[in-house]
Amino acid sequence: MTGVGDDATPGDFCERLLDVVERDIVPRTRAGVAAGNKAFGAAILRKSDLSLVVAGANRETENPLLHGEIATLNAFFALPAGERPNAAACHFLTVHESCPMCLSAITWAGFDNFYYLFDYAATRDRFGIPHNLKIHREVFGLADGGYARRNGFWRCHDLAAMAAAAPGAGRLRLKIARIEAAFADLSDAYQRSKSANDIPLK
Repeated sequence: MTGVGDDATPGDFCERLLDVVERDIVPRTRAGVAAGNKAFGAAILRKSDLSLVVAGANRETENPLLHGEIATLNAFFALPAGERPNAAACHFLTVHESCPMCLSAITWAGFDNFYYLFDYAATRDRFGIPHNLKIHREVFGLADGGYARRNGFWRCHDLAAMAAAAPGAGRLRLKIARIEAAFADLSDAYQRSKSANDIPLK
């Protein structure tokens, strides 16, 4: 569903973001996991019509800094200037709530928002990646990933919570269930293969 944007209903907006996860991020993440990377990905969409600008997936086996968000930002800024919208005119969508590095990168890149589907607790408990919460606690002294989700730079949004409150929540929940199943399979594949890679924080 494209052709919806700033005037989209909450249900249409959530549906479009979930479609991008399912159709654009999942395939890239599947390829990334096959290469030994974590099951993380992201995308950037225009606010005006919710058209996809770029999507990307984790590439830590090439460089441990290439989280899904960083790989996506690199793809965004690799676009020719005449084809690249202003960051403030875009939505930033990430499957998993962003780690401290990626939160900072989104900020430095000029985005005023980001949307995530799986929160830190889900990333730790359901996907076996505890590092986000541990870094928040050990480096920044923030329990439970307690960063300011509304601040002078951006607002972050819990896409699952938005979908649950939107018209058509039942239909949206079915989409989320499919995405959850896809990422559970991808996460299992990563966990089985991670001993073969040299990512510092597996």
